[in-house]
Amino acid sequence: MNESITSRVGRIISGSLNALVNSIEDSAPEIILEEALREVDSAIDQVRVELGQITARKHLASTRLMETSSLHEELSSKIQVALAEGRDDLAEAGIAHQLDIEAQIPVLEKSISEAGEKEQELDGYIQALTAKKREMKEELQKLLASKNVSAIPDHQNADNSSSDIAAKVAKAESAFERIIEKQTAYSTVTKSSAENAAKLAELDELNRNNRIKERLALLKSNSEDSGNV
Repeated sequence: MNESITSRVGRIISGSLNALVNSIEDSAPEIILEEALREVDSAIDQVRVELGQITARKHLASTRLMETSSLHEELSSKIQVALAEGRDDLAEAGIAHQLDIEAQIPVLEKSISEAGEKEQELDGYIQALTAKKREMKEELQKLLASKNVSAIPDHQNADNSSSDIAAKVAKAESAFERIIEKQTAYSTVTKSSAENAAKLAELDELNRNNRIKERLALLKSNSEDSGNV
């Protein structure tokens, strides 16, 4: 079973340098240091990819919410025009579409809210891992200095660090773009042919039609009241 992001980050952040210290006693310090830092970099990369997925879903949900809200307002104006022209049939069609939109809005709002919370959580993970990486570098450098062990040249470390960061950012951005493309596809839902399912669908349609007629009656009543004022 693959380790979850939360578990992995928690393990890295809560881990101490004792194991590294013991390993350095009998091993090449450069290898131990590289392996430890590579683990942190890999975790940061994993979190960034997950963050890209969440951001993509939030973006799509936000876009969809704006589109549906705008369409709902547009339909309200059209319904009023239909009522003024005595076209109840057109008004009913508009109301039916509004009900479909209203059923989607709470789901979209919840999706956006949850995505925002997850974004903050993942941002916190990246900050914590980055801080842990700095701490590891500082402590290990002190340890190596105290043991008079030769370390990797500073200019080489800087060059490698810049190259690694650029590669990870490019990889995260590429993954983000792929996620957006995948998220634009809609999943298909299979239809049940069972008799009970058909009856339940008919019941839902009957209830929906009643809601349409109730709203139509309310709008007509409000329109008449406004005309009498």
